[in-house]
Amino acid sequence: MEKGLTTSWIENLALEELNMDESGVVHIDDHLNPVHLLEESSIDFMNQLRDQVEYYVAKFNEYRSDQSGHSQIKIFKISNTINDFMLFRNSLRLVFSRKTNDLITVGFMASGKNFYTPRLNSPGQGDDPFHEIRAHVGSFNNISWKFQGEDLELDSMVRHYLSEFIRNSAR
Repeated sequence: MEKGLTTSWIENLALEELNMDESGVVHIDDHLNPVHLLEESSIDFMNQLRDQVEYYVAKFNEYRSDQSGHSQIKIFKISNTINDFMLFRNSLRLVFSRKTNDLITVGFMASGKNFYTPRLNSPGQGDDPFHEIRAHVGSFNNISWKFQGEDLELDSMVRHYLSEFIRNSAR
């Protein structure tokens, strides 16, 4: 396989065709409707995000290695969701939530009830207590994820939110 090529879409086509042969139901226009693609993309994006966050949190906890565990960052899945998750340390939470197939929100929660927005290095944050990461459907149903209308790079996003969380949750 060529490096960087994903095969899940072609595997899904083969499975759909097998199911079509068994059930007799034909889904001829599914590839034209982005709803299913948005769902797949948002779940995949959240999984990639969580994988990177888990990796860096494990490294931080390893370097920080406090025997009491008080300075450790903990990761929790949020119940009754597909793949939402949050970080927790010193009564501060950083919540990553897939609100809809085309919207992922990121925000801090302090004292178990007060939400507030992570800081940015640019003005114009507004009053919304969350940052919104939105899917953009382009030509040929190409889906890209954007923050404030700009394409985002996952590693930079993870670095920003983890830095904000670690600095705000330090005692």
